[in-house]
Amino acid sequence: MSQLVSQFRTFDRPSKLLMVNQFGINVGFYMLMPYLAGYLAGPLGLAAWAIGLVLGVRNFSQQGMFLVGGTLADRFGYKPLIIAGCVLRTGGFALLAIVSSLPALVIASAATGFAGALFNPAVRAYLAADAGDRRVEAFALFNTFYQGGILLGPLVGLALTALDFRITCLVAAAVFGALTVLQARALPQHPADRGPDRRSVLAEWRTVIANRQFVLFSLAMIGSYVLSFQVYLALPLQARTIMGSEAGSTALVTSLFVVSGAVAIAGQLRVTAWFSKRWGPGRSIVVGMTLLSMAFVPLLLVPGAATVGPVLAGATVLLSAALLALGTIAVFPFEMDTVVRLSRNHLVATHYGFYNTVIGVGILLGNLFTGTVFGLAHQAGWPQLIWAGLTLIGAGCVLALHLLHRSRQLTAEPAGQPMR
Repeated sequence: MSQLVSQFRTFDRPSKLLMVNQFGINVGFYMLMPYLAGYLAGPLGLAAWAIGLVLGVRNFSQQGMFLVGGTLADRFGYKPLIIAGCVLRTGGFALLAIVSSLPALVIASAATGFAGALFNPAVRAYLAADAGDRRVEAFALFNTFYQGGILLGPLVGLALTALDFRITCLVAAAVFGALTVLQARALPQHPADRGPDRRSVLAEWRTVIANRQFVLFSLAMIGSYVLSFQVYLALPLQARTIMGSEAGSTALVTSLFVVSGAVAIAGQLRVTAWFSKRWGPGRSIVVGMTLLSMAFVPLLLVPGAATVGPVLAGATVLLSAALLALGTIAVFPFEMDTVVRLSRNHLVATHYGFYNTVIGVGILLGNLFTGTVFGLAHQAGWPQLIWAGLTLIGAGCVLALHLLHRSRQLTAEPAGQPMR
């Protein structure tokens, strides 16, 4: 903790505010979203298809609109988009507390999702610009705050939802309202990326898509997100499979998130410093991706509780969660830095938006694959198949990233003056 505080103090005010802002964003978001489906199904009594619609609209309005949000940030500046996103999510969460009809819930859900598409690329681009040549350090510290919010949010939400989910919605809205005021009053304005040759939006998008190195990197990184997302999908499904009771599975799923958050918070700065010193950005991404691909090997060896019992099988799930977290914190700071370098410090937020959109599509397809294979594998009596499939996805991404690194596709630097 002392290392975190001392390193935090070395950054300028904008970077500090963005880190605190991200912590608050995740606390507000994760105190509400894990319990939304239960609220829609329980007190509101929505059908399964309606719940899927509400949640699907939220996901699409965020993942599908990242490119739009990034483009707007480059045109109008980072601060206005950060504030607009916080305002919109304040309204969206407040609306969830007072409406019960399906159309109104869909509107509220879309607002909360589009809010993320507005502020996410802007926050990352602003942090990269303010940190300058300390980008890797900044993103490592940023991820510590990010994971801290993920760890604290559900615990706060659990306590509030025990009283009334609508109270959770209002408190989450209040968190984003406070963040809006904080960013409006204390975050310095950052100029938009206008440039001397300002072109149309479509021309800018074509510029991003024509950046071959960046597009190849984006595609190669899909696997890292598909694998890391399994802490929300495959590992909870495995927990419910191996535990004999609802209470046991709930406790194990909760432990998954505690382990993931603890690894990230305790290890992020040390892992980033060690990787930077030993391997540098490009190779660190390859090594981190290797850790992610190895995270499911323990489950290949212990695929269920039939032979080893639920305690050892549960410990194996927690080990996989820890390895996933370790791989994620190893990759993240260098990944964010690479996006900036491959953008050549031009249209950075648009590049982040495109990157997140590609990743979002990849996660959607990866989840369809994982959910389908998980069910079929267990029905066939071969539960190892899902873990073997995820390991192979990871191995393929390791190979792709290794080839990109070896061919120096991950080392682009901006033309002209070096980035600050």
